[in-house]
Amino acid sequence: MIKNEQFSLTGSSGKPIIGDYTVDDQQQNSSIIIFVHGFKGFKDWGAHHLVARYFAENGYPYLKFNLSHSGVSPEKPNDVTDMEAFASNTISMELADLNTIVNYTAQSYHPKKIYLIGHSRGGGLVILQAAKDPRITKLITWSAIADFSSLWKPEQEEEWVKTGKIYVENARTKEKMPLNSTLLQDFNSNKESFSIIQAAARVKIPWLILHGDEDVNVKFSVAQELAQKQLKAEIHKIEGANHVFGASHPYQETELPKHLQEVCNKSLEFLKRK
Repeated sequence: MIKNEQFSLTGSSGKPIIGDYTVDDQQQNSSIIIFVHGFKGFKDWGAHHLVARYFAENGYPYLKFNLSHSGVSPEKPNDVTDMEAFASNTISMELADLNTIVNYTAQSYHPKKIYLIGHSRGGGLVILQAAKDPRITKLITWSAIADFSSLWKPEQEEEWVKTGKIYVENARTKEKMPLNSTLLQDFNSNKESFSIIQAAARVKIPWLILHGDEDVNVKFSVAQELAQKQLKAEIHKIEGANHVFGASHPYQETELPKHLQEVCNKSLEFLKRK
């Protein structure tokens, strides 16, 4: 039977990290997948619940969570509504949250193997974590970025410093979402340690890179750039796929979109390999 357990941890600046753990209590191995969502994303976006069930049904417990400053509150779990938290987010906070989650997973479930999957900006985070954390056994990135600063335009930086805030658009709701200049300051102060490309070269564990060739948010060439930095990584092009592999929010279907199903299948094959 598939079970879904909820949990809450204290994240950056005291904000909660809300997560859930999906497992088949009849069929599971001693490994755990940790999934990290992307920018403007969250654990219950789109078809993430179906992805969790897919891996659990195939014997891989699946843990997903909301980064503490994702802007998703426990009261409104299906959308980004806490704009104050969203605006004050930084890369340092997200990395601290991810480390908190890995610690929690190791201490609470005692897995023999921990696998990381990250989507988009979450892909950048898991690359940095995998490059430094010996507890991680395998790495999978879906539509991963190669540079955190790619999430804003260089010409916005002057205004950002001057006014202390810029706005990004939520493509679905058209809402203007604020970003405080603390994000830019944090990035500029830690450029070397936040370099995804440099971290990619240090990844020593098996790594699968999956990316759609019709991704207009993060071009397929970014996946190729990451693969060039880590020649042992496997890279697979998902033909015709967009940034979210055909998913949308809210997602009402009971089956995974075709491209996301392909992503899950390829990821499972990779995890099963010795």
